[in-house]
Amino acid sequence: MTVPLGGVPLSGHAAVYSAIADAGFTDVWSAEVNGTDAFTPLTLAAAWEPRLRLGSAIAPVFTRGPGLLAMTAAALAEAAPGRFQFGIGASSPVVVGDWNAVDFTEPYARSRDVLQFLRAALAGEVVDREFATFAVRRFRLERPPAVPPQIMLAALRPRMLRLAASAADGVILNWLSAGDVPTALAETKGAPDGFDVAARIFVVPTGDAAYARNVGRRLITSYLTVPAYAAFHRWLGRGEVLAPMWTAWAAGDRRGALTAIPDSLVDELVIHGSPDEVRERVRAYATAGVTVPVMALLPTPELEQGGLPALLSLISALGR
Repeated sequence: MTVPLGGVPLSGHAAVYSAIADAGFTDVWSAEVNGTDAFTPLTLAAAWEPRLRLGSAIAPVFTRGPGLLAMTAAALAEAAPGRFQFGIGASSPVVVGDWNAVDFTEPYARSRDVLQFLRAALAGEVVDREFATFAVRRFRLERPPAVPPQIMLAALRPRMLRLAASAADGVILNWLSAGDVPTALAETKGAPDGFDVAARIFVVPTGDAAYARNVGRRLITSYLTVPAYAAFHRWLGRGEVLAPMWTAWAAGDRRGALTAIPDSLVDELVIHGSPDEVRERVRAYATAGVTVPVMALLPTPELEQGGLPALLSLISALGR
């Protein structure tokens, strides 16, 4: 389950984490866009709910220096030995450049270099090296973790997918249907045994299909207009179906972009329906090769009306 959950302050998440574990969920995974940072919700989970594994999806490789990334990951690995998977990725020009005032240049090279640096640093090695995108002078963690975290790399298209397979412990996928998973994983055939495949799966657990599709359309225009995601979906073969949305968006016609998205596309990329229907469709991702299917719970009318009791009940229903 993606955390934190909406409508609940971080200080109130102890009950949420317990409900997630009680329902049979194994992991909580954070995100980092413009809500919480990637690590605070996981740190709270490490302290409050020892039954859960933890994952970041993702910590951007541009917005923290390499040493700070290593220290943060090491601290969380020390707080939750053997329970933390460290997901990193390039993020986007908006998050990196517009919001964090960092140049978003050479995302593939930066991801590769940070991954190589982290592998050495988290193993307790002295890193004194000129990488292609930065240089590090004699850095060594004062508190290297006894159990270094697995390092996961977010990837969309072939080059980054192949980098994940060759240099990371797993890959993190996003914004794809269960039917798209084999296309992505075809690029990771050289991965070693035990290579994890995480995927964030957006779910709107409600029988109100019109409401769910409206939520899905807003998300699709927010994400699939980003150049990296647009290129990803062209690669997946959705160029024709998404072209009207991209055209309207580029012309500044936000309403037209929303209406250009067909129901069929929303239904492919955003799961909605009863908890039983949601579970069944999430299971399809596992069947396709995802080893860590991560639900991202989106608002529903029932949650907006019912508050925390409705949320805890829904978590239980989704995990059965």
